[in-house]
Amino acid sequence: MTEPRSEHTTSATGPTPQVPQTRTARHRRIVDLLTRQPVRSQSQLAKLLADDGLVVTQATLSRDLDELGAVKIRNRDGALIYAVPAEGGDRTPRAPMGESASEARMARLAGELMVSATASGNLVVLRTPPGAAQFLASAIDTAEVFEILGTIAGDDTVLLISRDAAGGQALADHLMQLAQAKSQ
Repeated sequence: MTEPRSEHTTSATGPTPQVPQTRTARHRRIVDLLTRQPVRSQSQLAKLLADDGLVVTQATLSRDLDELGAVKIRNRDGALIYAVPAEGGDRTPRAPMGESASEARMARLAGELMVSATASGNLVVLRTPPGAAQFLASAIDTAEVFEILGTIAGDDTVLLISRDAAGGQALADHLMQLAQAKSQ
């Protein structure tokens, strides 16, 4: 089971978000870890989770991996690593994307899906065709752009929150440049 995190930490980039000690939060963190870096064993995954304040038993971790549909696949180097099925219709397990691959995916989708970007203070509102906002927001989240604190997506609108109190316009400009570069 999990042990509650007792302290609130602050890093050089600001406060560390509090993570509830729930099955859903644990599953989300496992998926994040498996899609962002190669994980070769349950003990390695348990250590990564413990580093985030999520202490789990091997039995719980094994059950979580089974519930998430995680499997071991060979990466480019031939090593066996855990992978989880992709989101959406394609449920094929995928190896972790490199940082540049997730940024390239975000840029490609911005070029394909972004209709407009409007900034106000630390907020950016992106418009997409109906039904595309959550897809674009997921790509932005996966790219882990430091300047973006978080995203909220509806049907045709994505709200981005900038870390910088006045960083919305710079973020909107950057996303517009990505969209225009990828759509040409």
